[in-house]
Amino acid sequence: MKRNLFLQVIIGCLAIFLAKVCRAEFLSTQEALFFAESKGKELITMFQEPDVEKRFEELDKLFLTYIDVDYISSFVAGRYWRKMTPEQKQKYKDLFVRYGLAFYKMLPFDAVQNVEYEIKGAEIDGNFTTVAANVKIGTGKNVDEKQDITLIFRLHKVNGAVKAVDVKVAESSLLLSYRSKFSEMIAQSDGEIDWFLEDFEDLVKSLERNLPQKAALN
Repeated sequence: MKRNLFLQVIIGCLAIFLAKVCRAEFLSTQEALFFAESKGKELITMFQEPDVEKRFEELDKLFLTYIDVDYISSFVAGRYWRKMTPEQKQKYKDLFVRYGLAFYKMLPFDAVQNVEYEIKGAEIDGNFTTVAANVKIGTGKNVDEKQDITLIFRLHKVNGAVKAVDVKVAESSLLLSYRSKFSEMIAQSDGEIDWFLEDFEDLVKSLERNLPQKAALN
């Protein structure tokens, strides 16, 4: 059960931001390992921060700084991105950021306790560099009883800064799952972007109305 809650937090937090498309640069395995080691531990530490306001304030900074919001934006929208006007793209991006900020704040952070994080290795994969990490999370009152979760981070560098673009959990790509989700949402609107944006805005407003009070302050 705790494993599933942890995965919800990981999935919710690593797929929430987007912006314009930028040109990526080569990222060495050494740089990728350092990034995954330092930022991964920082992320898990903030998951367990008891001060809710501080937790979300710091997580917002981490995500806005180290998630490649530029790459994700066009990829998640898929073929529909090319159909959007500049105005529609901007509205979609603004809504997506609000959606992500609201969605991840409702995840079960209190269940993410007694966590161990270990980097296993890195390799070049086309235009990206992937890093494998092993996460052990407690499953009950027995602190020695843990379940293993393998995460594969996909990274690259943009304007000299290392950015994450995807994470795989048990061979399931977060980026691809969100692309499928949003393509389906647009298809349900008969491919009409304005209709999709109206429905998306209603969804975002619903999430924002239901935020826990402390989370809503951020």
